Amino acid sequence: MSYQPLASIDPEEQKTYGSVYSDSNSSRSSSSLLGESLRIEDPVVGSDNPFLDTETAEYWRQVYEKCQYECRHAFNPKLEWSAREERELVRKLDWKVCLWACVMFFGLQVDRGNLSQAVSDNMLDDLGLDTNDYNYGHSIFLVSFLLAELPSQLISKAVGPDRWIPMQMVLWSFVAISQCALTGRGSFLLTRSLLGFLEGGFIPDLVLWLSYFYTSRELPIRLSYFWTTLSVTGIITSLLAFALLHLRGVLGWEGWRWLFLLEGVITLCVGVASFFMMPASAVQTKTWFRPKGWFTEREEAIVVNRVLRDDPSKGDMHNRQALTPRRLWEALKDYDLWPLYAIGFCAYVPQSPPRNYLTLTLRSLGFSTFNTNILTIPADIMHIINLLLLTRLSERFNERSLVAIVQPLWTLPCIFALRFWSGVVEDRWGTYGILMTLLSYPYCHAILVGWCSKNSNNVGTRTVSAALYNMSVQAGNVYASYIYRDDDKPRYRRGNTTLLVINLVAILVFLLTKLYYVWRNKQKDRVWNALTEEQQNEYRKTTKLQGSRRLDFRFAH
Repeated sequence: MSYQPLASIDPEEQKTYGSVYSDSNSSRSSSSLLGESLRIEDPVVGSDNPFLDTETAEYWRQVYEKCQYECRHAFNPKLEWSAREERELVRKLDWKVCLWACVMFFGLQVDRGNLSQAVSDNMLDDLGLDTNDYNYGHSIFLVSFLLAELPSQLISKAVGPDRWIPMQMVLWSFVAISQCALTGRGSFLLTRSLLGFLEGGFIPDLVLWLSYFYTSRELPIRLSYFWTTLSVTGIITSLLAFALLHLRGVLGWEGWRWLFLLEGVITLCVGVASFFMMPASAVQTKTWFRPKGWFTEREEAIVVNRVLRDDPSKGDMHNRQALTPRRLWEALKDYDLWPLYAIGFCAYVPQSPPRNYLTLTLRSLGFSTFNTNILTIPADIMHIINLLLLTRLSERFNERSLVAIVQPLWTLPCIFALRFWSGVVEDRWGTYGILMTLLSYPYCHAILVGWCSKNSNNVGTRTVSAALYNMSVQAGNVYASYIYRDDDKPRYRRGNTTLLVINLVAILVFLLTKLYYVWRNKQKDRVWNALTEEQQNEYRKTTKLQGSRRLDFRFAH
């Protein structure tokens, strides 16, 4: 929900073109930003602009000046633009910003997901490891990933995600490459831990960067493109693995060693390129290697103002401003976001063990090393389609909980079949069909990340909540790593019983989260509506509360 203006809006003011404000510290004139002589049709300004009221605009102008917000010179409450301009600008953002975010996520997923392909090439036997060692290594990776989430976010907020993310990628790519020299259990566990520590925080760091360019309604769709890369990477790396694993014997190396080496080099190239592809903000795209920048001055102004009108709090911190201990503590104890963390913990557990064990399961069903990697592709294709459809559905109806709940409803009958169907393992194509259906589930992660960002309503809280949400997801993944045990294979009846219970719990948590936010909004409405208009105006101008604690904020659900 956006803030309400401090006073009533004069309809005549909405007809004004250009700006009545100027920043004395800026060398840019308002006319250069706005193009005053331009006749603008289909203007995109109305009741959704909280800055049309002069008191509201002045309040936020002071906030932006105080924190030295990097885009403050482009803030213009009276700026108008056409729907066509906005569509063209969003399209440019998608090509410049979202596309490269997807490329970077590809670099992450190549190194994060190639272990399952390596084990299909008898890596465990080559290193003298067993399934429990594999589980332990996966858990160490996830715990390291989890522990690095919040520190990584704090570093990113202090130095800027445009600097920190490329540094992360280059550092972990060296570790990824070093896996080609694994000698046994110790080196395997060490590289798993280092990869987790260096990759931790990458996703919330990247989400923070994307939030500088997109509105809260646009962000989940862009995140769906972002997580579509997860499945695209699965398809590409499966085809790569099919080729690279055939190198077994070249220079005396096993195929999985070539896999780690060459895919690590791919990530290194992406990491180096990211130093040149990530501007700090919409107004900082001009640099020595990009002298013309990405946007005109008017386009910069539109990018900045459309984001601020959607959420004024996005400018309440500088993009290289570190979080103070006090702001960190305030964000940590924001209990209204805890239901989303609970969803993060349980929602992704039911499909995690079947996904992590997919290549091992297909090998045990009698499929060859190379056919195993090819047979994983159909689930990735359907995963892409269902992810995009689910996120579009959420945007279309502006509904989060009742759309995201489709994910556990999809996986429930599949987990039920894995637990109770007598043909599991014995009927290899039937088992394969169940696994493909399960892993084609509509992924709700993009909706949840956007939901968490929306309900944070503050840059500092948003930074921490993104990390905490991702930590809850990783905590769930750590737990999931121990559900399928060596003494329970090949049917994993005990493990699938656990997954069935967790699946039902996830459905319940989604419903309870919906009810909680409806109740909290009604609770705020009662207090807010009991105030007079003068009291409401005074509250907006004087309250020290930030983020979701404000009485004039309503939770999305």
